[in-house]
Amino acid sequence: MEAALESSAEDPLGNFVRVLEKRDGTALRLQQYGSGGVGCVVWDAAIVLSKYLETPGFAGDGAHALRRRSVLELGAGTGAVGLMAATLGGEEIEDFPSPPDYILMADCIYYEESLEPLLKTLKDLSGSETCIICCYEQRTMGKNPEIEKKYFELLQLDFDFEKIPLEKHDEEYRSEDIHILHFRKKKSKFPS
Repeated sequence: MEAALESSAEDPLGNFVRVLEKRDGTALRLQQYGSGGVGCVVWDAAIVLSKYLETPGFAGDGAHALRRRSVLELGAGTGAVGLMAATLGGEEIEDFPSPPDYILMADCIYYEESLEPLLKTLKDLSGSETCIICCYEQRTMGKNPEIEKKYFELLQLDFDFEKIPLEKHDEEYRSEDIHILHFRKKKSKFPS
């Protein structure tokens, strides 16, 4: 699972372009930086989620599942997932409908202090029909397993979720330690 890399010998900072080929033969060229924060990197989970959006199982037959849908991306480093979604049927809209049809997020669950704000953001932005697609790399070092466990404990309070089996990920861009989940806000037991 490796997207092609292009680098410049003249660049002392180690900047390079990560090329993500699409199924239609075109490519996304994503600038990545050798130094800086988490927003400077094209994370593997973002690549896996981007390619999942192209799979026949997600895309559907005929018109793509994202065509004429409102899509919001949260935290995927350089924005690779949002860029891919835009190429698959997104069109610029002036008044973003609330709630969105889809919320896409990649590698957002590794800072413990961000878990509760992230879940609050998801609750605030999503409606009962919003499909949230979360892709994350399972990390086994340090506090990561504990953070992941806490995330899912908090998540299940307000959301129902299902794990997408590995065989439904893109055939080439998949990994045993990168997971994709679909989740939706739980239906309220009390009418509002």
